[in-house]
Amino acid sequence: MEYAEFAANRSGALYRSACLLTGGDTHLAEDLVQETLSRMYVVWRRPGRLFGGRAIENPAGYAQGVLYRQFIDHHRRRSSTERPVAELPDLPGPQDDSTLRMTLLQALAQLAPRDRAVLVLRYWEDVSVEETAEILRCRPGAVRSQASRALARLRTLLGEGLADLARR
Repeated sequence: MEYAEFAANRSGALYRSACLLTGGDTHLAEDLVQETLSRMYVVWRRPGRLFGGRAIENPAGYAQGVLYRQFIDHHRRRSSTERPVAELPDLPGPQDDSTLRMTLLQALAQLAPRDRAVLVLRYWEDVSVEETAEILRCRPGAVRSQASRALARLRTLLGEGLADLARR
């Protein structure tokens, strides 16, 4: 498979994951996908697609890992002068998205970046604990405990109103 074909086939899935990770920030999601694809291009051009002395057997999985690490690194590098705000200016309103989707995105956005990455990998991408640990470069036990804590925090953020939204 050529790089252009790979990028065309994977960019949609990468973008959807990036949107979830960024809490709906489409501009940051696009930046993360672009950075991921540019890093994949560099690896793609290497003879035998070697990285760290071994061949990449699953380029799609490798790209997914690059995306998640880019997301976490972005939050580590964020300038100390930037401050989060309660409401973002000039965001479009939900077109035909349900209130539930918007509520979930807002709650996800309030989680720490690593917690968000674990939840999206485990429950949106349906990635195993072991694969999640490999992508995030940690131990499986850390993924389990982090997922448990992140889900508890998400339940706290969503409160009792989630059941009402889910019924609509």
